[in-house]
Amino acid sequence: MLRHVLLLGLLLLAAPFAAAGAAEAETNGAADSETLTLGGGCFWCLEAVFDEVRGVRSAESGYAGGTLANPDYEQVSSGTTGHAEVVQITFDPRVVSRDTLLKMFFTIHDPTTLNRQGPDKGEQYRSIAFYRDDAQKAAIEKAIRQTADSHEWDGAILTQVVPFKQFYKAENYHQEYFRLNGTQPYCQLVVAPKVAKFRKLFHDQLK
Repeated sequence: MLRHVLLLGLLLLAAPFAAAGAAEAETNGAADSETLTLGGGCFWCLEAVFDEVRGVRSAESGYAGGTLANPDYEQVSSGTTGHAEVVQITFDPRVVSRDTLLKMFFTIHDPTTLNRQGPDKGEQYRSIAFYRDDAQKAAIEKAIRQTADSHEWDGAILTQVVPFKQFYKAENYHQEYFRLNGTQPYCQLVVAPKVAKFRKLFHDQLK
Protein backbone atom coordinates (compact mmCIF):
# COMPACT_ATOMS: atom_id res chain seq x y z
CA MET A 1 0.00 0.00 0.00
CA LEU A 2 2.82 2.41 0.87
CA ARG A 3 4.49 1.73 -2.44
CA HIS A 4 1.20 2.14 -4.31
CA VAL A 5 0.69 5.61 -2.84
CA LEU A 6 4.25 6.64 -3.69
CA LEU A 7 3.78 5.45 -7.26
CA LEU A 8 0.63 7.43 -8.05
CA GLY A 9 2.56 10.50 -9.13
CA LEU A 10 5.05 8.43 -11.08
CA LEU A 11 2.26 6.62 -12.91
CA LEU A 12 0.76 9.89 -14.11
CA LEU A 13 4.12 11.01 -15.48
CA ALA A 14 5.11 7.66 -16.94
CA ALA A 15 1.79 6.57 -18.43
CA PRO A 16 2.32 8.18 -21.86
CA PHE A 17 5.69 6.47 -22.19
CA ALA A 18 5.07 3.10 -20.55
CA ALA A 19 4.80 0.15 -22.85
CA ALA A 20 2.19 -2.38 -21.95
CA GLY A 21 3.60 -5.75 -21.00
CA ALA A 22 3.38 -8.35 -23.70
CA ALA A 23 2.26 -11.85 -22.89
CA GLU A 24 4.97 -14.46 -22.98
CA ALA A 25 4.42 -18.20 -23.02
CA GLU A 26 7.75 -19.44 -21.71
CA THR A 27 9.22 -22.88 -22.04
CA ASN A 28 12.52 -24.16 -20.79
CA GLY A 29 15.29 -23.66 -23.27
CA ALA A 30 18.39 -25.67 -23.88
CA ALA A 31 20.52 -27.22 -21.16
CA ASP A 32 22.37 -23.94 -20.66
CA SER A 33 19.19 -22.00 -19.88
CA GLU A 34 16.26 -22.38 -17.51
CA THR A 35 13.48 -20.07 -16.35
CA LEU A 36 11.83 -19.72 -12.94
CA THR A 37 8.85 -17.50 -12.18
CA LEU A 38 8.51 -16.50 -8.52
CA GLY A 39 6.40 -14.07 -6.52
CA GLY A 40 7.13 -12.89 -3.01
CA GLY A 41 5.73 -9.42 -2.46
CA CYS A 42 7.03 -6.38 -4.32
CA PHE A 43 8.66 -7.41 -7.58
CA TRP A 44 11.17 -4.58 -7.21
CA CYS A 45 12.67 -6.46 -4.25
CA LEU A 46 13.04 -9.80 -5.99
CA GLU A 47 14.33 -8.30 -9.21
CA ALA A 48 16.95 -6.24 -7.34
CA VAL A 49 18.27 -9.39 -5.66
CA PHE A 50 18.28 -11.79 -8.59
CA ASP A 51 19.89 -9.18 -10.84
CA GLU A 52 23.01 -9.56 -8.70
CA VAL A 53 23.28 -13.35 -8.88
CA ARG A 54 26.10 -14.78 -10.93
CA GLY A 55 24.60 -16.98 -13.63
CA VAL A 56 21.32 -15.06 -13.87
CA ARG A 57 20.94 -13.73 -17.39
CA SER A 58 17.80 -11.69 -16.81
CA ALA A 59 15.28 -10.91 -14.08
CA GLU A 60 12.11 -9.26 -15.34
CA SER A 61 9.28 -7.85 -13.25
CA GLY A 62 5.78 -8.81 -14.29
CA TYR A 63 2.46 -10.43 -13.49
CA ALA A 64 1.33 -14.08 -13.44
CA GLY A 65 -1.34 -16.32 -12.00
CA GLY A 66 -4.43 -14.27 -12.83
CA THR A 67 -7.36 -14.43 -15.20
CA LEU A 68 -7.14 -11.13 -17.10
CA ALA A 69 -5.05 -11.03 -20.27
CA ASN A 70 -2.46 -8.28 -20.58
CA PRO A 71 -3.10 -6.67 -17.19
CA ASP A 72 -1.54 -3.35 -16.29
CA TYR A 73 -0.18 -2.24 -12.93
CA GLU A 74 -3.37 -0.45 -11.85
CA GLN A 75 -5.51 -3.49 -12.63
CA VAL A 76 -3.21 -5.86 -10.75
CA SER A 77 -2.98 -3.43 -7.82
CA SER A 78 -6.76 -3.44 -7.51
CA GLY A 79 -6.49 -7.05 -6.30
CA THR A 80 -9.32 -8.16 -8.58
CA THR A 81 -7.42 -9.87 -11.41
CA GLY A 82 -5.87 -12.74 -9.43
CA HIS A 83 -2.36 -11.91 -10.58
CA ALA A 84 0.68 -11.82 -8.35
CA GLU A 85 3.64 -9.53 -8.83
CA VAL A 86 6.42 -11.87 -9.94
CA VAL A 87 9.94 -11.91 -11.28
CA GLN A 88 10.82 -14.14 -14.20
CA ILE A 89 14.41 -15.34 -13.84
CA THR A 90 16.35 -16.78 -16.75
CA PHE A 91 19.59 -18.39 -15.65
CA ASP A 92 22.41 -20.71 -16.62
CA PRO A 93 22.09 -23.86 -14.45
CA ARG A 94 25.75 -24.63 -15.11
CA VAL A 95 26.64 -21.50 -13.12
CA VAL A 96 23.89 -21.27 -10.51
CA SER A 97 21.56 -24.11 -9.59
CA ARG A 98 17.81 -24.05 -9.40
CA ASP A 99 18.04 -25.13 -5.76
CA THR A 100 20.31 -22.19 -4.92
CA LEU A 101 17.92 -19.70 -6.51
CA LEU A 102 15.00 -21.20 -4.59
CA LYS A 103 16.97 -20.99 -1.35
CA MET A 104 17.55 -17.30 -2.05
CA PHE A 105 13.85 -16.84 -2.76
CA PHE A 106 12.76 -18.35 0.54
CA THR A 107 15.40 -16.35 2.41
CA ILE A 108 14.64 -12.86 1.11
CA HIS A 109 10.86 -12.91 1.50
CA ASP A 110 8.60 -14.13 4.29
CA PRO A 111 6.63 -17.13 2.97
CA THR A 112 4.49 -17.35 6.12
CA THR A 113 2.45 -14.16 5.69
CA LEU A 114 -0.80 -14.52 3.76
CA ASN A 115 -1.19 -12.00 0.93
CA ARG A 116 1.33 -9.66 2.50
CA GLN A 117 4.97 -8.64 2.56
CA GLY A 118 5.81 -5.92 5.06
CA PRO A 119 3.74 -2.80 4.32
CA ASP A 120 2.34 -4.25 1.09
CA LYS A 121 -1.01 -5.99 1.50
CA GLY A 122 -3.16 -7.74 -1.07
CA GLU A 123 -3.42 -10.94 -3.09
CA GLN A 124 -0.96 -9.52 -5.62
CA TYR A 125 1.76 -9.73 -2.95
CA ARG A 126 1.24 -13.41 -2.11
CA SER A 127 4.06 -15.92 -1.97
CA ILE A 128 3.84 -18.06 -5.09
CA ALA A 129 6.10 -20.28 -7.21
CA PHE A 130 5.24 -21.47 -10.70
CA TYR A 131 6.59 -24.73 -12.12
CA ARG A 132 7.07 -25.61 -15.76
CA ASP A 133 7.71 -29.33 -15.33
CA ASP A 134 7.84 -32.06 -12.72
CA ALA A 135 11.48 -31.33 -11.92
CA GLN A 136 10.74 -27.71 -11.05
CA LYS A 137 7.72 -28.73 -8.99
CA ALA A 138 9.79 -31.24 -7.03
CA ALA A 139 12.53 -28.65 -6.46
CA ILE A 140 10.05 -26.06 -5.18
CA GLU A 141 8.40 -28.57 -2.83
CA LYS A 142 11.83 -29.62 -1.58
CA ALA A 143 12.78 -25.99 -0.92
CA ILE A 144 9.55 -25.49 1.02
CA ARG A 145 10.28 -28.53 3.20
CA GLN A 146 13.83 -27.36 3.83
CA THR A 147 12.62 -23.86 4.71
CA ALA A 148 10.07 -25.25 7.14
CA ASP A 149 12.65 -27.55 8.73
CA SER A 150 15.10 -24.68 9.14
CA HIS A 151 12.65 -22.71 11.33
CA GLU A 152 14.03 -19.54 9.77
CA TRP A 153 10.48 -18.20 9.72
CA ASP A 154 7.81 -18.60 12.38
CA GLY A 155 4.62 -20.22 11.15
CA ALA A 156 3.57 -22.46 8.30
CA ILE A 157 4.88 -21.90 4.78
CA LEU A 158 2.00 -20.50 2.73
CA THR A 159 3.69 -20.39 -0.67
CA GLN A 160 1.38 -21.46 -3.49
CA VAL A 161 2.86 -23.99 -5.91
CA VAL A 162 1.03 -23.82 -9.23
CA PRO A 163 1.68 -24.74 -12.87
CA PHE A 164 3.02 -21.94 -15.04
CA LYS A 165 0.68 -20.63 -17.71
CA GLN A 166 1.64 -17.16 -18.78
CA PHE A 167 3.86 -14.25 -17.80
CA TYR A 168 3.04 -10.64 -18.58
CA LYS A 169 6.01 -8.32 -18.45
CA ALA A 170 5.34 -5.23 -16.35
CA GLU A 171 5.53 -1.70 -17.69
CA ASN A 172 8.99 -0.39 -18.55
CA TYR A 173 9.21 1.92 -15.55
CA HIS A 174 9.05 -1.12 -13.23
CA GLN A 175 12.11 -2.76 -14.78
CA GLU A 176 15.42 -2.25 -12.93
CA TYR A 177 13.49 -0.03 -10.54
CA PHE A 178 15.82 -0.29 -7.56
CA ARG A 179 18.93 0.34 -9.65
CA LEU A 180 17.39 3.43 -11.22
CA ASN A 181 15.48 4.75 -8.20
CA GLY A 182 17.48 3.55 -5.20
CA THR A 183 17.07 6.81 -3.28
CA GLN A 184 13.28 6.70 -3.39
CA PRO A 185 11.80 6.28 0.15
CA TYR A 186 10.21 2.89 -0.55
CA CYS A 187 13.46 1.59 -2.02
CA GLN A 188 15.43 2.76 1.00
CA LEU A 189 12.94 1.43 3.57
CA VAL A 190 11.86 -1.85 1.96
CA VAL A 191 14.03 -2.93 -0.96
CA ALA A 192 17.47 -1.95 0.33
CA PRO A 193 17.27 -4.06 3.54
CA LYS A 194 16.40 -7.17 1.51
CA VAL A 195 19.26 -6.53 -0.87
CA ALA A 196 21.63 -6.03 2.06
CA LYS A 197 20.47 -9.30 3.65
CA PHE A 198 20.99 -11.13 0.37
CA ARG A 199 24.49 -9.71 -0.11
CA LYS A 200 25.48 -10.74 3.39
CA LEU A 201 24.17 -14.31 3.16
CA PHE A 202 25.01 -15.05 -0.48
CA HIS A 203 28.12 -12.95 -1.05
CA ASP A 204 29.81 -15.87 -2.79
CA GLN A 205 27.05 -15.87 -5.45
CA LEU A 206 27.38 -12.22 -6.48
CA LYS A 207 28.32 -11.24 -10.01
